[in-house]
Amino acid sequence: MGEPWELTLAEASDLIRQGALSPVDLVRSHLDRIAAVDPHLLAWARTVPEQALAEAERLEKLLRKGTHLGPLHGIPVGIKDIYYTAGLETAGGSRVLAGFIPTYGATVVRRLRAAGAIVLGKTATTEFAYADPAPTRNPWNTDHTPGGSSSGSAAAVAAGMCLGAFGTQTVGSIVRPAAFCGVVGLKPTYGRVSRYGILPLAWSLDHPGPIARTVRDAALLLEAVAGPDPNDPSAADRSVPCYVEKMAEPPGGLAAGIPDRYFPARSSAAVMAAFQDAVRVLAGLGIRVRDVQLPACFEAGVEAGRVVLHAEAAAFHRDRFRVRRQEYGPKLAALIEAGLLIPAASYLRAQQVRSEAIAAIRRLLREVDVLVTPAAPGPAPEGLGSTGDPVFNAPSSTFGLPALGVPMGFAPPGLPLGLQIVGRHFDEATILRVGTAYEAATPWHARRPAL
Repeated sequence: MGEPWELTLAEASDLIRQGALSPVDLVRSHLDRIAAVDPHLLAWARTVPEQALAEAERLEKLLRKGTHLGPLHGIPVGIKDIYYTAGLETAGGSRVLAGFIPTYGATVVRRLRAAGAIVLGKTATTEFAYADPAPTRNPWNTDHTPGGSSSGSAAAVAAGMCLGAFGTQTVGSIVRPAAFCGVVGLKPTYGRVSRYGILPLAWSLDHPGPIARTVRDAALLLEAVAGPDPNDPSAADRSVPCYVEKMAEPPGGLAAGIPDRYFPARSSAAVMAAFQDAVRVLAGLGIRVRDVQLPACFEAGVEAGRVVLHAEAAAFHRDRFRVRRQEYGPKLAALIEAGLLIPAASYLRAQQVRSEAIAAIRRLLREVDVLVTPAAPGPAPEGLGSTGDPVFNAPSSTFGLPALGVPMGFAPPGLPLGLQIVGRHFDEATILRVGTAYEAATPWHARRPAL
């Protein structure tokens, strides 16, 4: 075994369960890794090394007493800085909330800690999870963006600074940064994971979810946090399956749809070449790949999501924005100002169009089990002034569908590309099943940036 930080979450979990790895040693290894590489990447808004080591010692004592809390026992994780963490600053990447310390933790954070995960700190986010970039850099090339808004979460996982991290996706903020950083991003179905205690961008579009090195790691993180929550009425009252068991089933016989439009015209040549290779791999796994026609209302539904985003972001920020306008970044300020001009009738009409598109997508997903597309139009753009284009992720976010991003290869000059697998509502098991098989058949997930 190399350094503990080089392990996957599942590998570290097995070693801890067997008594071959100490949670304290695992946390120390990751803290040393953070000290070595984060000055170059700026993936963390703040870390809590003393608290993390104290928690690791507590969990190690439990192991000595014969108590094992499950697969996340002793696993170090990062939390996007829009999740409330009791006693730990949650600034949302903004001057507006600088110094804000919540008195309670988000449901996701509480469930992670109950499962034995150790919070190393808060990962950097774009301002209030929108478009004004965080300072974070891409581990594969620090002249390029890591994506956003879950910038720090993706970069921290890719650079080996934690074994998993949590982000949120309102448009493309989990799957896109995961693709740009060469890791796995899982955006669950809307309502699969509680939003309680998470700063909203647009409450009917926000999806919390994990970023990890492998599909199995992402599944373990999702299992720990998913499920109903009385504190969040939008959290679905549905049982959570054992994803790790279901994803082990071979994917032969499943049907994957390749959309007829929207994605190909926006993809770079490098992305299309890698995507065609990925489709051939899926077919070789026994998956029936076929072209499908997107519903006529598809684009209108995606555009309706943009209206919803503007209106809901403006509603959340309105009062604070009126008195502290100068403290907001330019992109978020423009979003809020535009949203304040949207009439109620236009917002309600957008929700209606969105609902019609969701119904049409449901009908399409009766014909195939999953849709597969590139995760982004190209690799991470150069420069830190933008986090890249979320256009390929907006449909699954707007329609509330589960989406999994997995590494799909590399484009010059050595930047990662991602494959996106989209499934039916609350059918994370199938996208994980397809993603697991694809990951096992390709070498991309095993590559690591040279840091």
